[in-house]
Amino acid sequence: MVLYYKARPDAGDYTIYMGADKNENEELIKYGLPEDVWFHVDKVSSAHVYLRLKKGDSIDTISEGLLEDCAQLVKAHSIQGNKMNNVDVVYTSWSNLKKAPSMDVGQVGFHNPRLVHILTVEKRVNEILNRLHKTRVERRPDLKAEKDASNAAEKAKRKMQLKEKRRREEMERVVKERQAEIRSYKGLMVAEKMTSNRQIASAGKSMQEVEDDFV
Repeated sequence: MVLYYKARPDAGDYTIYMGADKNENEELIKYGLPEDVWFHVDKVSSAHVYLRLKKGDSIDTISEGLLEDCAQLVKAHSIQGNKMNNVDVVYTSWSNLKKAPSMDVGQVGFHNPRLVHILTVEKRVNEILNRLHKTRVERRPDLKAEKDASNAAEKAKRKMQLKEKRRREEMERVVKERQAEIRSYKGLMVAEKMTSNRQIASAGKSMQEVEDDFV
């Protein structure tokens, strides 16, 4: 079971979600998407909360309101963290999560600890939590199918981008060739390299003779 929440409306149309238990958390770790940002209470047990960003967003552009919604949700779903004030919440991109075979179910590490951000939550804010819980929807998604579809769409996008890149390169090549032809033609039309009829006549040659010389 995966629980889905809608973030505050003024932040935009963003979805926050989390697994109902550690087994679902394991699936979310496995089938996350590059645009997902993972949240967890630091140093104590808590839910794994994810924020799905939009294409073009980055972890550094997440608004304060969105961060607050995610941090409040993850704090509220931590047995220890929910009772504490000034709780540190860590968050990082899904791609920075590292899962080793020796780790317990739901346990993760980081590929690069320097890419982990920390946000301090002073206290529980029931107003935020009540608003989020009113939007809660429970689903049993096919996470693998969703990831496969996302990967296929990304692959098709890269293919189109490559095709467009090659088309532009071919157009640039044709333009350069035409420009080179024009420069070459202009070089042939330089006055010093041209022979007039008067010059031919003064040289005592007929047009037929000039043509025969050319041939």
